[in-house]
Amino acid sequence: MIHVAKRAGWPVFGMTMAIAFLVGFVPCFALAEEPTESAGVQSPEKQLPLHGEVFRVKGHTAFSLQPEQKHTTRPTPWVWYAPTLPGLPGDEEKWMFEKFLDAGIAIAGIDVGESYGSPQGRDIYSAFYEALVQERGLSKQPCLLARSRGGLMLYNWAADHPSSVACIAGIYPVCNLSSLPGLKKASGAYNMSEEQLAAKLAEHNPIERLELLSKAHVPVFLIHGDSDKVVPLEQNSGELAKRYRALGGEITLKIVEGQGHNMWPGWFQCQELVDFVVSHARNHSPNQVDSDDRK
Repeated sequence: MIHVAKRAGWPVFGMTMAIAFLVGFVPCFALAEEPTESAGVQSPEKQLPLHGEVFRVKGHTAFSLQPEQKHTTRPTPWVWYAPTLPGLPGDEEKWMFEKFLDAGIAIAGIDVGESYGSPQGRDIYSAFYEALVQERGLSKQPCLLARSRGGLMLYNWAADHPSSVACIAGIYPVCNLSSLPGLKKASGAYNMSEEQLAAKLAEHNPIERLELLSKAHVPVFLIHGDSDKVVPLEQNSGELAKRYRALGGEITLKIVEGQGHNMWPGWFQCQELVDFVVSHARNHSPNQVDSDDRK
């Protein structure tokens, strides 16, 4: 299913934000060495759009926002957000995060640097997943929500663990390593040369790793602008939707006319995206929110 939506009355910051995005798109390769800290001396710090907890998993800064729930021992449904880089999630996500929390759904994420979906980054993701499920009582099937290059991180992890995913959502997500950041830039995070990564692209490129997700019946909802010059629609969400549909997968692609890779509020206040996530979070978790649980 493809929806085309016209912008209505929102300011357009396309060129400005595209330039800002590109300037900030510098590979950190933070996974090469895990950050160290003296035990009990310094706690991790992170600015969040809402009150939450900041902690570490294998030396990497993570966060969680928990709904107000009492008198239940059932696992809590949750949204796994990426990328959790410095400054993200930002204030622009506050509206939809509040909607999730009001529905009894937690939000969490971990900073794996500019890993571009590499195996090393995915290993940290798996440790994070186990920590939240085993130690913090969250559901075994999170809803994955990727913004921009968070798509490379989350969608590659999902391809490795299709049975551990309730649904996949994305806001102009990067789905194609060849498109962004390009194989030359990504190769360092993969500890390969550009040529080596090209030869093994089918093992690491989200748009080429969809078969197991379709067989697991993982539903997908993406929203993307037709004027995106940073993460082009056709090479990313458009290509993923075409391939996933050909495999028999369930996917909705909402195309917004005239919008690019910017901070238009409509990206982050999309009721269709929120409804999609809430519906699947509840359907895949034993912790469907009852009024008695919220008292």
